[in-house]
Amino acid sequence: MEFDGYKFKDYIVKAIKDLRFDSFTEVQKEVFNQLKTNKNILAKSKTGSGKTHAFLIPIFEALDEKSPKVQATILAPTKELAFQIYKMAQHIASFSDTEINIKCYSGGTDRLKEIEKLQNNQPQIVIGTPGKIKDLAIDSNALKIFTSTYYVVDEVDMSFENGFQEELDNISSVMKDARSMFFSATMREDIVPFIKKYMENTLMIDINNTNDQKIEHIWIPIKYKERIEVLDSLLKTIQPYFCIIFCNKKETVIEVAANLVKEGYFVGSMHGDLTPRERKRVLTDCKNLKYQYLVATDLAARGIDIEGVSHIINYELPKDYEFYLHRSGRTGRMYKDGIVYSLYDNLDDEYLDYLNKKHIKPQYYEFKQGELTPFKGRNTRLDRKKPETDYEKEAKKYIPLSKEVKPGYKKKRDAKVKELASRLKKNDGKKKRRVKK
Repeated sequence: MEFDGYKFKDYIVKAIKDLRFDSFTEVQKEVFNQLKTNKNILAKSKTGSGKTHAFLIPIFEALDEKSPKVQATILAPTKELAFQIYKMAQHIASFSDTEINIKCYSGGTDRLKEIEKLQNNQPQIVIGTPGKIKDLAIDSNALKIFTSTYYVVDEVDMSFENGFQEELDNISSVMKDARSMFFSATMREDIVPFIKKYMENTLMIDINNTNDQKIEHIWIPIKYKERIEVLDSLLKTIQPYFCIIFCNKKETVIEVAANLVKEGYFVGSMHGDLTPRERKRVLTDCKNLKYQYLVATDLAARGIDIEGVSHIINYELPKDYEFYLHRSGRTGRMYKDGIVYSLYDNLDDEYLDYLNKKHIKPQYYEFKQGELTPFKGRNTRLDRKKPETDYEKEAKKYIPLSKEVKPGYKKKRDAKVKELASRLKKNDGKKKRRVKK
């Protein structure tokens, strides 16, 4: 059967149509165009651009449904992402007349039972986290991934961030005969040596889609208000289908979520201290629309697909520039529109300038008498910083920025700087008068 100009097995096309795809995405087309070659593929494309089906469809197309050996190994950096890929693979397999054996392996499962089952039954498609796959395939030699014809590493940059370099190195060393397909949202420098070591005859696919016109960026200044006050005003203004509110620390997530629950909103929260069971429950509740808002750290920014995210709110801007793009990528997915609100203060000017260079074209709004009103933007009459005096620069040396920034901190620090600058100026004046005398 054919779909969007490409011929695939009948059951694959049936699965695609069941997903109600209008057409394939750019990264999917670029990958499919290379299927008749023997090239390994390194694809760089933003979160939400359809990378998962870009590698699942070729795997099923090449699959021998009657062969009981491992034919594809897919690695994902988190348990949640591995399970998400597993569910997508199961969906495609459900349209096949022949049963396809797909298994998902990650932490927190019964290792001995898994090893025992593998003695007599090898899955055809293996999906799992690097640590678990290394344990079953290399340390225990129970999972025979070396027979794979396809080897996929999804979100390879995130795998490096999560410290899986050694596991990837060990697994990749036994997968040299498989066709490799590595997918990444960014191209970190420390990934390059790894790519060169294990991927010969490689085609680089770089989809420059960070400037997605379907995503609207709105930046809102905090000025001298408390951050939680601005968030409260914003939530009274918007009506999201589903919204993720991003914070930088778990303590902030807990504080913001508690405040929103008190205000009567339906809110879930996700941070690094949740157990895998708790995180799975929260994601299930989100997908079932038990919540309208999810307050989360960047744990939720990468690789976790929650359908129908209409709004993103950056309660705090992420410290890493790239994570602004990852957070934004949770909305505006698969041809749907999205909107990203970001709260900022004067300390964020350099950060926002960098995002402007990355072709993020924001609209500026501020709250006036409870109404969200457009204004010209930073460095205008309404939002201009006065030039620092030499005394203020000197005062800042004695009042350094705190690592723990709480609501209202900048206003209090600015007041201290001005007070000290005034004293320094006064003392300097006294010295000059003494010299004249």
